[in-house]
Amino acid sequence: MFKNHPKGLLGAALANMGERFGFYVMMAILLLFLNNKFGFSGSEGAIIYSIFYALIYVLALVGGLIADRTKNYKGTIMIGLILMTIGYVLIAIPTETPVQNFPLILGYTCFGLFAIAFGNGLFKGNLQAVVGQLYDNPQYADKRETGFQIFYMFINVGAMFAPIMAVGLRNWWVQHNGFKFNADLPALCNQFLNGTITTDAQARLSELAVQVGSATSDLTVFAKQYLNVFMEGYHYSFGIAIFAMLISLTIFLINRAKLPDPAAKSLDVKQNAQEVEMDAKEIRQRMYALFAVFGVVIFFWFSFHQNGQTLTLFANDYTRMININLGFTTLQGAEVFQAFNPIFVVTLTPIIIGLFGWMRNKGWEVSTPKKIAIGMGIAALAFGIMTIGSIGLPDAATRKAMGGLDEAMRVSPLLLIVTYLVLTVAELFISPLGIAFVSKVAPPKYQGVMQGGWLSATALGNQLLFIGVIFYNSIPVWATWMIFVVACLISMTIMLSMLKWLEKVAK
Repeated sequence: MFKNHPKGLLGAALANMGERFGFYVMMAILLLFLNNKFGFSGSEGAIIYSIFYALIYVLALVGGLIADRTKNYKGTIMIGLILMTIGYVLIAIPTETPVQNFPLILGYTCFGLFAIAFGNGLFKGNLQAVVGQLYDNPQYADKRETGFQIFYMFINVGAMFAPIMAVGLRNWWVQHNGFKFNADLPALCNQFLNGTITTDAQARLSELAVQVGSATSDLTVFAKQYLNVFMEGYHYSFGIAIFAMLISLTIFLINRAKLPDPAAKSLDVKQNAQEVEMDAKEIRQRMYALFAVFGVVIFFWFSFHQNGQTLTLFANDYTRMININLGFTTLQGAEVFQAFNPIFVVTLTPIIIGLFGWMRNKGWEVSTPKKIAIGMGIAALAFGIMTIGSIGLPDAATRKAMGGLDEAMRVSPLLLIVTYLVLTVAELFISPLGIAFVSKVAPPKYQGVMQGGWLSATALGNQLLFIGVIFYNSIPVWATWMIFVVACLISMTIMLSMLKWLEKVAK
């Protein structure tokens, strides 16, 4: 796989894999953690999630500016890894649930999330820029797209195991404390303690309390006990990310010498005059093309990253749970579904690489901008599948009044699995190829900033994620998915309208 690629690619990919493992441990459980920890019943948790997810990418622009100014990409990356580790330590420390000092604990949690976001901003875009610099060597220039696809696949090797381990540890802790896992109970416990529970929902709470092993008939005592144990399991799951970050930092330090040094490269260019400075007109054309693509992908990321928001809520509220008994713990929970996207990325990446290579050999090569447009159309298809599969389901208000849905009323897990499969194909047409496009088109002195620009466009899409949750809680579920179908089709149409111009600039 790494044959004929620069030596530094493997080290960069492994370092990124460790960091992404820790990141996706957190992202798999973050929204449900916020809702259950603080008793959010509306879009409050989704807003925090959206701001955090947006900051991760906005701060990548700051990280790119720092690295471009200092020419110390490697040092910036290392500081980012350390800062993320500190953030994970902060949110992994258990605090009592139900929360007693709401402003303090919420502020403390948000501070930990900000540390992770800022560290990620220093790390993510700059590592991508360094990988791009590996392919500035003419010997490897024609393998840039494939290199970024391999790099992206390794991201998802880490992400593949993250949700499974997070859920496994959380559920083991619940079992270790004498309870059984139930996805509906945390919300019902919070509703009961907040005094917002309906009569039907309270009856369901009493029934579920007996089923999961309550040793008391006092619902107040049970609700506090179950919530505290459940949330301690979440905190310990965040702790997994700490070890992943330390592994990533170690791998990066071991392989640091194999990665390019932009400062040394810049000095060599000046001394040998081997690189011709781009004129202002070409720089402007390249920047305009990149900003145009950035604007379009906002709509895609607004839709695609619903996997951590509305799709996770749908898995928790409307989908029959996957139940895998490992003996010491049970893999059960909405978070398990998030493992399918990275599993499909790892499985499908070699196939997509092979397909693109075969088309290139046949003379049927498709340009990167066209591939991105095709990916947006595929994403629209994925949400179309969700639309059809959700017709006839009760809306959120009805479901909450009932205290949740029985298994018989829930949809097959295959609906989400197929959706994730189609979304993954779309992702492989857009994300790694988009990064490669930025790496190729960005003027050399703006590599870090433009990688940050790509991530900032992602940030704007992520900032809008909470809108999906608002719709999810207020209109029929099928209509929510139609909104994302329209968003993806708009992205595809605009991308196709700019195709000739983008292809000309990319040459």
